[in-house]
Amino acid sequence: MKNALLLFVFILISCGDKQHDLTVKGHIEGLKKGTIYLKKVNDSTLVNVDSLIINGNSDFELHSDLESPEVFYLYLDKNSSEEDRITFFADKGITEINTSLKNFVFDAEIIGSKQQKTLEEYQSIISRLNNSNLDLIKEDFEAQREGDSAKLDTIQKQYDNYLKRRYLYTVNFALNNKDSEVAPYLTLTEIYNANINLLDTINNSLTPKVKDSKYGKELQRFINDIKANEK
Repeated sequence: MKNALLLFVFILISCGDKQHDLTVKGHIEGLKKGTIYLKKVNDSTLVNVDSLIINGNSDFELHSDLESPEVFYLYLDKNSSEEDRITFFADKGITEINTSLKNFVFDAEIIGSKQQKTLEEYQSIISRLNNSNLDLIKEDFEAQREGDSAKLDTIQKQYDNYLKRRYLYTVNFALNNKDSEVAPYLTLTEIYNANINLLDTINNSLTPKVKDSKYGKELQRFINDIKANEK
């Protein structure tokens, strides 16, 4: 009877210590009240996988099942009309996100997967390209206001060159990171309208592990659908 009771207690403890594929934890400086949501895209729909009501304690911990590395979103509902979100690439284990209430997105420091580091490397270069595009937008506004058609033509050529540079950089980045799940993810989100031969080239370069990941499988389905529609 005593042994049976000990076994029952052990089962209860084991059930209470459920192991999670993904744990997302961190601290939001300045947050006193609000709700944190952990979300991801499932079948083209953004779904909530976990949430936590913050009431005084700015620390948080959220959990999710995870079969292969994928992108998640950390949402902050500040009990107002505003809603912010942090995008990050997660793998099994712990991802730590520390940020502030004032600058929830821009202050975010993310410590976690190697896929996140790869994504940040891509975003760093794209950010620089985007900054140059902001200058073009300003020049375009001024040229329109002045009615300077020659300058508008020059700006349009520069804008087309910006798009080409961004496009080619993404293609090269995907090819150079064929062993990362970030490669098919960027292909699906940034250059999905590329020539089918180029999509095939990227897809065929992926390592077997990446091909078998969530985004690897989605890229293969995407290419198969394009080819089927072309017949």
